[in-house]
Amino acid sequence: MLKHGILGLLSYGSMTGYDITRTFRDSLHYFWNAQTSQIYRELQTLKENGWATDETVAQTGKPDKKVFSITESGRQELNRWLISDSSELVMRNRLLMKTFFRGERSAAENISYFEGLRKGCERFAKQLQTAPPDIERYAAMVEDPKKALYWQMTVDFGVRYMQMLLEWIDHCRQLLEETANEHSVD
Repeated sequence: MLKHGILGLLSYGSMTGYDITRTFRDSLHYFWNAQTSQIYRELQTLKENGWATDETVAQTGKPDKKVFSITESGRQELNRWLISDSSELVMRNRLLMKTFFRGERSAAENISYFEGLRKGCERFAKQLQTAPPDIERYAAMVEDPKKALYWQMTVDFGVRYMQMLLEWIDHCRQLLEETANEHSVD
């Protein structure tokens, strides 16, 4: 999916690897993690597949830079991916896998785990508050600023997801505390 994310960014206009990484950090990283090395590796794959090209641009007083562009074949691949059946919701969630097996740890450790998880969610929810200015800035840079509506929808999902996670974490903690209290009475 990283390749499709990069193709999507290139569909907005040509960019250097640095520009792609910075734009990724300001937008896609809220729901997809990628290291700079992964992005550059994926750019090479896009070129090998004929989905992107690069052009070396000479700069005065600075190293030359490579500017990547999406090809027509790349646009076709992006559109193929966008219209492919996505009704199947396959969930691969590390948090749920760890939660499933938390019975191996003590109730006190698990309460502490959920407290830490809550703090992480609160930090992430706060980061999401910085997204609207980024959306406005990038909307001004693309050909069709109406595309920013979809970026806002994505941020809205993140906000709602964090709200749901915070409620779920509180519920899990309450269950653990109730269970711990029941066992301490015995």
